[in-house]
Amino acid sequence: MDTTDIAKSLESCDTLKPNDLIIDDLSWKYLCRAVLRGKNILLVGPTRSGKTKAAQSVVKAYGKSDRYFYFNLGSTQDARASLVGNTFFKKETGTVFNPSQFVKAIQTPGAIILLDELSRGHHDAWNILMPVLDETQRYLRLDETEDSSVVPVAKGVTFIATANIGNEYTATRVMDKALTARFPVIVEMKVLDDEQELTLLTTLFPGASSTDVDGFKTLTKISNDTKKQFKMEDSRISSFIPTGTVVEMAELLLDGFTLKEIVQMVIYPLYSEDGGAESERVYVKQIVQKYIDMEASAVPSPINDPTAPAKPRRINFA
Repeated sequence: MDTTDIAKSLESCDTLKPNDLIIDDLSWKYLCRAVLRGKNILLVGPTRSGKTKAAQSVVKAYGKSDRYFYFNLGSTQDARASLVGNTFFKKETGTVFNPSQFVKAIQTPGAIILLDELSRGHHDAWNILMPVLDETQRYLRLDETEDSSVVPVAKGVTFIATANIGNEYTATRVMDKALTARFPVIVEMKVLDDEQELTLLTTLFPGASSTDVDGFKTLTKISNDTKKQFKMEDSRISSFIPTGTVVEMAELLLDGFTLKEIVQMVIYPLYSEDGGAESERVYVKQIVQKYIDMEASAVPSPINDPTAPAKPRRINFA
């Protein structure tokens, strides 16, 4: 596709963006242009901020679902087996090389390959990917010897990688410049505010009642308050409630759970009780209390309650 065709295609790219993907128009246009140009793309942002959703959406937008390949580097235990393949011996034929699905993917012209959770990948995986992602090389070396056979990357293959940012993410590694430089296009998935999250929820659940929507508003406001606190220099919490968690809570609300039950089951376990009255959980409970009267709906327990009528003692006889 030449420059004129790309420019014309981008004029209407906003119509290809799905309603359930909350991303600003400029970022979406930049993402679409990168796919049309076959550029390596790095989607960065907090966990559950829509990075994978954005990648999958642009794949569908340009009708490439039949050439889409997904690889989760965060769960890869054996990088060489997952990205290159395995060599084994057969008595009849001798040494046989069984290529990985990744080898097949990079040999597919026009493919879009998603490298999910690149920031959680092992260094071995990064080293294998270096020549694959490099525009001046674009090949996969089958082993570590200098005269190793190589597999060239097919024409028009686009690599999209996702990376969490921040030290609070488990197993996240700091990616060096040599790796990130192989992604000329970096798209930041921004954290949604309460109004954007509410728009997302009403889009995902169009049949929600007015009462449910009021519950959605409460959940998004709680989430937004944790985001504001997290951004403060002297923040009392080490993480905020991500949009993905808000969606999960909205589903629980539709399934009949009360707001009180939802915050107890979903929000509170996200925060530590270490520190007693100064703990993150106590602080988050204070945020929740601004929007939900947790005490009003609580059922008092008669245990250790001096005002509760005494129960007759049961005596067991031998």
